[in-house]
Amino acid sequence: MAQQRRDNRRGRGHEQAKREFEQKVVEVKRVTRVVAGGKRMRFRALVVIGDKKGKVGIGIRKGTDVTEAVQKAVNAAKKTMVSVHIVNDTIPHEVKMKYKSSVVFLKPARPGTGTIAGGAIRSVLDLVGVKNVLSKMIGSSNKVNNVMATYLALTSMRTREQIQNTKK
Repeated sequence: MAQQRRDNRRGRGHEQAKREFEQKVVEVKRVTRVVAGGKRMRFRALVVIGDKKGKVGIGIRKGTDVTEAVQKAVNAAKKTMVSVHIVNDTIPHEVKMKYKSSVVFLKPARPGTGTIAGGAIRSVLDLVGVKNVLSKMIGSSNKVNNVMATYLALTSMRTREQIQNTKK
């Protein structure tokens, strides 16, 4: 009887509310600002959120501590959510996108290939729900620029119907 009561107490309150989106912290950096009294430290967080069903958003914000920066970045990412067209667990067509000095190349892959991507690009592609894709980072290895280039590449995706409608 006592054992059962103890188990009930443990189970109660530990049920976490299901999050609306999955989130991944890609990078947290310590940044400083020089003022008259010395240096002021803050943290910059780059966060990617997605539902693995075609929606993804990115956010980059600063805060006085890491948790504040991450929370601000998640709120910013929710505001930048976009819907991405996914066809047979891959992207509809290949795309090359440049953002600042980073160039990202994404190419659809056959089923069973998996996500062939580097760290920063992989986090965006996993959270959008693309299971089979080939990618290449060209130029800079800056995580912020590569995530942004991937995000822009995914937003520029068009389906066959959309391309045919624009030609008419």
